[in-house]
Amino acid sequence: MQKRSQANYAAIQAQQHGLRSRLGFVVLVLAVGLGVSWFGVGHVLLALRSIFDWTDINLLLRWSGLLLLVLIPTAGIYSLVTQFAFWEGWLDGLPDPTALFPDSAPISEHRCFVVYLDGIHQLERDHPPRVSAFLGLLDEQLNPATRLVKGLEAYTVLPVALAQDIGSAWFWRRLFALQEDHPNGWIQLIAAVLVQANNVIKVGISSDHRYGPIMNYELSLKIALRLGEVGFRPDQGQRVVLVGYSGGAEMAMGVADYLRRICRAPVSIVSFCGVFSGNQLLNQLSKITMIIGSRDPVAAFGRIAYPGRSPLLPLSNWNRALKHSCIERREIKGMNHNGLQGPFAELHREAVVEQIVQAIESEDAGALG
Repeated sequence: MQKRSQANYAAIQAQQHGLRSRLGFVVLVLAVGLGVSWFGVGHVLLALRSIFDWTDINLLLRWSGLLLLVLIPTAGIYSLVTQFAFWEGWLDGLPDPTALFPDSAPISEHRCFVVYLDGIHQLERDHPPRVSAFLGLLDEQLNPATRLVKGLEAYTVLPVALAQDIGSAWFWRRLFALQEDHPNGWIQLIAAVLVQANNVIKVGISSDHRYGPIMNYELSLKIALRLGEVGFRPDQGQRVVLVGYSGGAEMAMGVADYLRRICRAPVSIVSFCGVFSGNQLLNQLSKITMIIGSRDPVAAFGRIAYPGRSPLLPLSNWNRALKHSCIERREIKGMNHNGLQGPFAELHREAVVEQIVQAIESEDAGALG
């Protein structure tokens, strides 16, 4: 009995010694990390002071803290609450699924409807000039039997724009005014970041298994309602192609299967520079075409950020779709995610449009064959 007690005591002592060693190691790592962080922050502040006035730095730090600690979390919580209220019918505008395609309206002669879903830079229904030029070129290249549907706000399920939302219109209007008219460039930048942060939150919600299905279904109703307005009718041999840029690719992935069942028509996806999770049901889609740039770090990061796209998880929805051979990958050399080397720049605009048109027409040829 005494030997057993001694052995237990020795084991306890060894365990305590191990815990102390681990604790000391953790404290050492934290101390080194804090030292490096403080050293780095100090150098950053010195560099900023050598370029900008201290008043500008102080203003930037205060607004950045407000942005990170208050505004972005509040925007995320408000997004979830709004979707729940919209789902429960507390807010007007949730379309009736039985009245999406009125019988009295004329049926369009178009056989294919291409729905464009913009990236996280989207602020309102009207697209920026370079995006509008891109869509104009795409519309010219599509065959007469295909109709381009644009101007959809992919990052709000409400039938109104952000600046017209009942609960937050005052905030977004003020933010848009700061972004456009404030004399300080830092304030304009922070306002633009907050608008895009709201859209990034929507992309994250769309990929989430808990809250994503509600938002994706609501957005699919919004898209179906717009399709009904332009002449789409279920069971008429028409089909839908969702074209998504950047975060718009995630929104397209989220709504595709719901839209397929609502419209009772084939649905396919064409993404360019897409950032998406692939968590949704995809193996019932006609086809998914990925157009990527060889120098696009943002789209490449999406593959790392979403583990469902990793080959280490063969049972994920994305890898199941890969197994069914319904995913095609096309690459454009030298294209970046945005800017002068991006898809909307003159350098790559025509190549991207050509790849999109080829993806749509190849599916048409396959259906005819």
